[in-house]
Amino acid sequence: MAIRYRIKLSLEERKELEQLTKKDRIGAKKFSRARMLLLCDSGSAGPAWSSAAISEALGVTSRTIENTKKRFIEGGMNSALERKKREMPPVQSMFDGEKEAKLIALACSSPPKGRVRWTVRLLADELVRLDIFVCISKSSVQNALKKMNLSLT
Repeated sequence: MAIRYRIKLSLEERKELEQLTKKDRIGAKKFSRARMLLLCDSGSAGPAWSSAAISEALGVTSRTIENTKKRFIEGGMNSALERKKREMPPVQSMFDGEKEAKLIALACSSPPKGRVRWTVRLLADELVRLDIFVCISKSSVQNALKKMNLSLT
């Protein structure tokens, strides 16, 4: 595999990475990425190991090493060491403020005839019947209630 990114650390960067790897409390991924950068340093003070040697020594894939090098070149040391922050949650919540308010009002109202109390399944069915949602699962209703710290008992 051709070397795509060549790392040349300055003395300050090298010193900072060495201090990170000697700390008592550091995350495993951050430690591993710091060691990767130190080992692949092709500057005057670095050992300039190959990706294959680094992957064998640290137990990571060569693709991980290349991605870390790329993030270091393009974004700097913090970008290479830290995890990228998500811009959006993986799945948007079905409940906005208005729908949460309707759920609370429904859960606090008297239960349907023949029932002693509301269940999560009954709430989900009622939300669909009232055209608040086209369809909704009982687990979505349960998660919304849990988030609002609202108990049905």
